[in-house]
Amino acid sequence: MFLPLTKNREARPVLPHPNAGLRRQEGVVGLLFLSPWLLGFVLLKFFPILAALGYSFTDFYMITPDEVRFVGLANYVRFLTDIEAWSSLAGSLGYFLLTVPLELIAALALAAIFSSDRVRGKAVLRPLFFMPSIIPAGAIFFIWLGFVDPSSGWLNRLIMTPLGLPPVPGPYNAASFNILLTLMALWSIGPGFLIMYGAMQAIPREIIEAARVDGAGPIARFVGITLPMISPAIFFSLVINLTSAFGGSVLLDRGYLFSNSLSPMEGYINATMFSRFELGYAAALAWVMFIVTMSITLVLFRSANRWVYFPEDPHHENY
Repeated sequence: MFLPLTKNREARPVLPHPNAGLRRQEGVVGLLFLSPWLLGFVLLKFFPILAALGYSFTDFYMITPDEVRFVGLANYVRFLTDIEAWSSLAGSLGYFLLTVPLELIAALALAAIFSSDRVRGKAVLRPLFFMPSIIPAGAIFFIWLGFVDPSSGWLNRLIMTPLGLPPVPGPYNAASFNILLTLMALWSIGPGFLIMYGAMQAIPREIIEAARVDGAGPIARFVGITLPMISPAIFFSLVINLTSAFGGSVLLDRGYLFSNSLSPMEGYINATMFSRFELGYAAALAWVMFIVTMSITLVLFRSANRWVYFPEDPHHENY
């Protein structure tokens, strides 16, 4: 019988890390601070999401809740033949294609301006540009409706009429609504602006100075150095703006009234639930919206390796 060859080494006892107790205590304290959010997420988000999944397989009618029946995939089959639902979904996709690039470009341009050493008073200006994003969207919506009202709005009385220009027909005109979409998109660029500004501030100054010494101009430095270095921040903002633009998974958590929404699909779900009282079909539509949002998000994550710079990943292939 042969025994495996082993080196004559004395077994050394594994000593605990000197800061193990402190780290454990910090972890407990951090969990205690997170516990209100975790409890709220489980009770107010996770369980309602699972309940909505269960309701989507029923014919739940809110006026007669005692007559609920299990209908299987009937609500999802109904969606496939619902022309109004498909048009609302297409409108939400169009809203995403309009607002998300606009928000990214505006936040990126604003962050680039603030990154310049020539800008003064950044400590005062940064909060001013972020502050509008914390004002409820419903308040901005009603302010805009009053501003463009054809009879009493300030736009016609203070700007259009004194300048001899034709009056704006009203808030429900197609042109006015497109301006409203643009205003709402630009109104909420505060978080994206701060994320990209922080990413630009984290770029090592040595890289910028080396490119400047080599003769690279401001545009070349921005395109060749700044954009690749902050691509993770751009990717994060893109995913967050995607979720905000569709809004199907946060139906009652967006600051709008139940009957108003800038996302057509979200508005259709609201109308189905609160006007037609068809909770089962509304839950199925919300899950369809969730699946569409997650599909686009997965596509973005799959494409991230081609354009997002991951300096900490040794297996990442730079393109």
